[in-house]
Amino acid sequence: MLYFSPWKTALIWLAVLAGILFALPNMFSAGSLPGFLPQSKLALGLDLQGGVHLQLKLDRKELAENRLESVRDEVRRLLRAEGIGYTGLSGRDQTVTVRIRDDADVEKAKEAVSTLTAVESAGLLGGGIVQEVTLEEPETGLFQFTITDQGLDFRMAQAVSQTVEVIRGRIDELGTTEPVIQRQGTDRIIVQVPGLDDPQRLKDLIGTTARLTFQMVDVSTPVEDALNTRPPAGTEVLYSTDDPPVPYLIETREIVTGENLEDAQAGFDQRTNEPIVSFRFDGTGAQRFGRATQENVGRPFAIVLDNQVISAPVIREPILGGSGQISGNFTVEGANDLAILLRAGALPLTPTFVEERTVGPSLGADSVEAGEVAGLIGSALVIVFMVLAYGLFGVVANIALFINVVLILAALSGLGATLTLPGIAGIVLTVGMAVDSNVLIFERIREERAGGRSVIQAIDTGFQKALATIVDANLTTLIAAVILFYLGSGPIRGFAVTLAIGIVTTVFTAFVLTRWLIAFWVRRAKPKQLPRGPVTFVPEGTKIGFMWLRRITFSASAATVIASMVLFGTVNMNLGIDFKGGSLIEVQAKGDQADTGDIRSRLSALNLGDVQVQGFGTEKDVLIRVEAQGGGENAEQSVITKVRSELEADYDFRRVEVVGPTVSGELARAGTIAVVAALFAILVYIWLRFEWQFAIGAIVATTHDVLLTIGMFVVTGLEFNLSSIAAILTIVGYSLNDTVVVYDRVRENLRRYKKLSLPELLDLSMNQTLPRTIQTSLTTLLALLALFFFGGEVLQSFVAAMIFGVVVGTYSSIFIAAPLLILFRLRPGAFEKDDTEKQATANTQAVDLEAS
Repeated sequence: MLYFSPWKTALIWLAVLAGILFALPNMFSAGSLPGFLPQSKLALGLDLQGGVHLQLKLDRKELAENRLESVRDEVRRLLRAEGIGYTGLSGRDQTVTVRIRDDADVEKAKEAVSTLTAVESAGLLGGGIVQEVTLEEPETGLFQFTITDQGLDFRMAQAVSQTVEVIRGRIDELGTTEPVIQRQGTDRIIVQVPGLDDPQRLKDLIGTTARLTFQMVDVSTPVEDALNTRPPAGTEVLYSTDDPPVPYLIETREIVTGENLEDAQAGFDQRTNEPIVSFRFDGTGAQRFGRATQENVGRPFAIVLDNQVISAPVIREPILGGSGQISGNFTVEGANDLAILLRAGALPLTPTFVEERTVGPSLGADSVEAGEVAGLIGSALVIVFMVLAYGLFGVVANIALFINVVLILAALSGLGATLTLPGIAGIVLTVGMAVDSNVLIFERIREERAGGRSVIQAIDTGFQKALATIVDANLTTLIAAVILFYLGSGPIRGFAVTLAIGIVTTVFTAFVLTRWLIAFWVRRAKPKQLPRGPVTFVPEGTKIGFMWLRRITFSASAATVIASMVLFGTVNMNLGIDFKGGSLIEVQAKGDQADTGDIRSRLSALNLGDVQVQGFGTEKDVLIRVEAQGGGENAEQSVITKVRSELEADYDFRRVEVVGPTVSGELARAGTIAVVAALFAILVYIWLRFEWQFAIGAIVATTHDVLLTIGMFVVTGLEFNLSSIAAILTIVGYSLNDTVVVYDRVRENLRRYKKLSLPELLDLSMNQTLPRTIQTSLTTLLALLALFFFGGEVLQSFVAAMIFGVVVGTYSSIFIAAPLLILFRLRPGAFEKDDTEKQATANTQAVDLEAS
């Protein structure tokens, strides 16, 4: 395995060169590299560069109501067009009912409404055909039109697609860089705008329906009479945007709508110099507007936006040019935003904000700096540790580690992935865990050398025997990462991507690149002895009786797990807003020091329920938590508006997170499913690779680690949020990685030492893998400790869980997973059948070769 043909060598270094070239743009400003080199840079997530993340939901109930009204109006129009008499036209739920007066007109009526019940093609929105409305006739002349669920699904898909395009048009007008507007599921839309520091303006811009209509004002009846009694037929009372609002009696008939607008621009009135919005109709709109103004000279007409009267000027003369202007109490920004809304068009439905996450640019810059510092310190600690432990081999591992990080950055850049703060955590964690494969190889080489093999044979055999263990150990973590990606959301998916890419690059650099570097050293130096590090962290040839302690460790673990579950059931865990909903706001004082008492008293006067105010980081930083309001999604949004208006004069808003009840329930469900799915998938994998005893033992040990980690959250009061789910899943992967390495050695020794009792064999296996277990845990802990102390406050609960998980995972792989094999009565003979079958297969193949 130490021989590399020239073409293999070329491929290895071409891969490394490609990685360097793809990672290179991240070191230079855009456009400074030659055009023939890759130009794609790693995009920073909102938590690193600042910006706004919003999740919008379209209301299916509103869609059904709109569709019901539309079908009712269409039935009325079609029957009137044919002169068919009817009565009792009404709508309820998803059904419109009408009775044809004359039985002789029933067939004619069916023919008239046939277009309404026609089967249509769904086109690009899923393909196939769709029937939006069905017609039933329970008795002669009684028509029941039912809006089908299939039809509503079709209309919802249309509404979501239209909303995405309208929002994109509105945001593009702001001139922001690389906004992300994408559909999620059947009724959700994700909007991410990097670098934006005014989230309220963005919410106003994309949350406004912007349905513009021009309607006549009814002056035949005083508006006060309409308010005291009821508006005359064909009219309604709408209020102006003035303060206080002025009521107007408006005719429901629409002269022209915003759909007929061709252009809208912000400007200034030449007489008053006040901001106005000038507009121009298309041909149809100009014709309708001109005819209406011609017929109604001297009467006022209302310009209505989303059922609010912007202005109600009197028609002095016919307006035949197809253009005009809207004046009101506009600011310059307000006029500009209204022009943007009118140009982009109206939204089909009113969106509801179910999730908001805002990071200010200053906090983003602080996060980048903290991530860089933590990464550099963690990498330096790991590098020094490897040189101390392995000498020249440690230098080789560090070269592979550097190229590993370069390949991760190259892959992320090439894929166009976005690097988030949890993503940086994934890279730092990979730095710690990437050493594991090299430690496995180096310790195996030492064992083979101690067993009497020559240096070259020890190196060759060490790589061969370590390969299966490396693949098994990394695949378990990869399974957890893949499940985290598919079931996670937002930044957690970024963590999963970096972790998964890191696992793949780790296998390449540890097994292929490290092997090539050591083979090159062997050819050049022709060594007689293996290089050794100046420090021995674990003595050679340990003979610790681990299995003797199993009754004590079983009892202690069982008691601790039961205590964790009792605490979990009786003490309220400190759930973050991801799981219980509510608002989280991080502010920074504009002065020298924040006054938490003053903030608490000011917010208590707003009647927002339970408000927690605590110091966070420096003396200027404060973290505010507001409980879920219980009044639906919009109630959560009103919290932010009230808090902003109360504090923005004295504080900068660095981070805002709002999670409504819908999203919090979904996140809790998805998190639970992710953990269970990861455990099940890994159970299946280990069952296939090993025996059932190993699979059950691995899952029991891993479940033990998960339950103790949950207990740690309860005892310490650390906030349990989405990042905590990511931490638990990573602990699952890490713990299984550790357990699989131990089990792999147990399986090997079961084949080699068939006369040893199982406790003796397990003690031997534990002691053989002890150097790797301790040193891998130390390198991972070094990286995590750097992240804990220097990675910033935002990641501390995540990293604290990881540190606890590494310690508990190391303990469980030795004192829980291995002794369970004794409990399950595993015997060395369990593998004899497999060995016999493999030998028989090998003999058959040998006979076949001789015969041929």
